[in-house]
Amino acid sequence: MGGGVSTRWFEGRFIGSLCGTGLWLGTLFFAGSLTPSLVPRDAALQGVLSGVSFGLGYGIGVALRALWRFLQLPGLDEGRLGTALKLLAAAACIGLAAAFLWQASDWQNSIRVPMGLPPVEGARPAVVGLVASLVVLVLILLARLFKVVARRAAWLIDHVAPRRVSVLAGIAVAAVVFWAIGNGIVLQAGIRALDSSYSRLDALIDDDLGVPEDTLKTGSEASLLRWDELGRMGRSAVSAGPSRAEIEDFTAEPALEPLRIYVGLNSAESIGERVDLAFAEMQRVGAFGRSALVVTTPTGTGWLDPASQMPLEYLHRGDIATVAVQYSYMASWLTLMVEPTYGADTAKQLFRKVYDHWRQLPEATRPRLYLHGLSLGALNSDLSVDLFDVIGDPFQGALWSGPPFSSRTWRQATAQRLPGSPAWLPRFRDGSVVRFTGQDNALHEAAAPWGPLRIVYLQYASDPITFFEANSAFRSPDWLRGTRGPGVSPELRWYPLITFLQLALDMVLATSTPMGHGHVYAPEHYVDAWIEVTQPQGWPAERIETLKRHLRQRMDNG
Repeated sequence: MGGGVSTRWFEGRFIGSLCGTGLWLGTLFFAGSLTPSLVPRDAALQGVLSGVSFGLGYGIGVALRALWRFLQLPGLDEGRLGTALKLLAAAACIGLAAAFLWQASDWQNSIRVPMGLPPVEGARPAVVGLVASLVVLVLILLARLFKVVARRAAWLIDHVAPRRVSVLAGIAVAAVVFWAIGNGIVLQAGIRALDSSYSRLDALIDDDLGVPEDTLKTGSEASLLRWDELGRMGRSAVSAGPSRAEIEDFTAEPALEPLRIYVGLNSAESIGERVDLAFAEMQRVGAFGRSALVVTTPTGTGWLDPASQMPLEYLHRGDIATVAVQYSYMASWLTLMVEPTYGADTAKQLFRKVYDHWRQLPEATRPRLYLHGLSLGALNSDLSVDLFDVIGDPFQGALWSGPPFSSRTWRQATAQRLPGSPAWLPRFRDGSVVRFTGQDNALHEAAAPWGPLRIVYLQYASDPITFFEANSAFRSPDWLRGTRGPGVSPELRWYPLITFLQLALDMVLATSTPMGHGHVYAPEHYVDAWIEVTQPQGWPAERIETLKRHLRQRMDNG
C-alpha cells in the first residue's frame, strides 16, 4: 500500500508539476552541451555544464508555458492526459539523453587526441549523468524558491493592483532579490575570497628562491626593491633563466646577463609609486644601455610566461632588458569577466614613463623599444599606448600573444581582415603593420614588407580567451566558418545559448591544455614571432630550429 501511495504521489505531485515543454527543451540543451567545444572537459565539469544547460532549457520551456497561460490560451498538459504526456516525454527525454551520453566520449576524444591527450575513461557517461542530475536538482530547488518569492510578492501587490500586473510585478521583485543576492553577495564575496587567496598565495616565498647575489638582479641587496615584496610571481620572473652562462653555452658566443626589472603589487602603495620604482631600478641597472628594451605587461596574477621571455633573451644573447609592474593577483579569465580593463592604468603609466625618457635619448644609441603581453597582459599592453601619440617617433614593435576577445586593436584587425582569410588567422590589409600567426609560422604571408612599426599577434585557434564571444549565444562565431584551425574539433557545431555556456567554461579551463594548444603558448612558436618583431642578427634557419628544440626541452623539463 505504501508503494502505491508513493507511486501516486510521484505521478500526481512530481510528474504533474513538471513542464513538458521544459523537459523537451532541457533535454535538447543537455544533448547539445555534450558536443565538443575548444577545450577538453573532464567528466565532473562536463556534468556541471550539462546540468546548467538542461536547467537553462527547462527554464525557457517553463517561461514559454507561463506566457501561454498568461495569454489564457488552451493547454494539453492538464489532468490525466497531461500526466500521461509528461510521462511519455520524460521517457523519451531519458532515452535521448542516454544516446547523447553514449556519443559524448567520442566527441571529447575529437579534441583530446589532436592535442596529444589520452582518450577518456569508460565510466565517463555515468559520472556525467550523475553530476548533471545533482546540478539539475539544485537548480530546480532554486527555481521553486524563486516561485515562492514571486508568489508571495504578487499576493502582497494583489491588494493594490490588477492580478496580471501583480503577477508580473511579483516576478520582477523575485528577479531583483535573486540578482541582488547573487551579484551583490555571492559574486562579490566570491571575488573577495579569491582575491584574498591569490594574495596569500602570492606572498609565499619559495624555499629554493633565495635573494639574488647578482647586484643587477631586482630584489638583490643593491636593488631598490625588497625581495620579499616582489611577490611569488615577481620572484619567479626574476629568478628564471636563462643566465649569461647558459646563453653562452648554447650559442658559443659572448653574451650578457639579461636584465629583468619587476615591481610587485606590495612594493609600493600607488600605481605612480610602483612605476617610479620600476623606472629608478631600470636606471640603476642600466636598462637603457641595452640594445633592446621590452615593456611587458604581466597576466592578471602578475605572471610572466617563461616561454615568451626565454626565446627573446637567447635570440639577443642577453643584450636585453625587460620591465614589468604587477597590477593584480586575480586570474586573467576572472578579471576579464568582472573588469576587463583592470590594470590598464598601470600599463599606461609605465609605458609613458619609459617612452618619454626613451624618446629623449640619442636616436642612434638608444635601445630598440618593444611592447609585450600575454592574455590580459596583451589587452592592457595594447591599451597602454595610443598610436597617434607616438606616430612621430614610434617604438619598434609589439608581440601580443593570446589576445583576449575584447582587445581593441585585435578586434579591429580581425573584423577588417581580408576576404578569404579565416577569423582564427586573419590577414590585415597589406601586412605592413599588423600580422597574425599561430602554431605554423604565417608571418611571411604578407603583400608588403614591414613598415617602421611591427605588431604581431600570436594566437591559437583553440584558445577560448581569444575566441570567446558574448554574441555566440545568438549567432555562430566567424571562426567556425570555413576551414577549422589547428586543434579545433571537426565535430564542433554552433548551438544557440549552449555554445556560449561551453565557451564560458572553456575560458576557465583555457590553461589546462597541453603546451601548444588552448591558452598555453609554446616557446618554439614565440621564436618565429620574436624574430619577426625584433630582427635579431646571426640566426640562420638551422640554428633557429635547434633553438626551438632546446627551448621546448627546457620547458618540458620544468
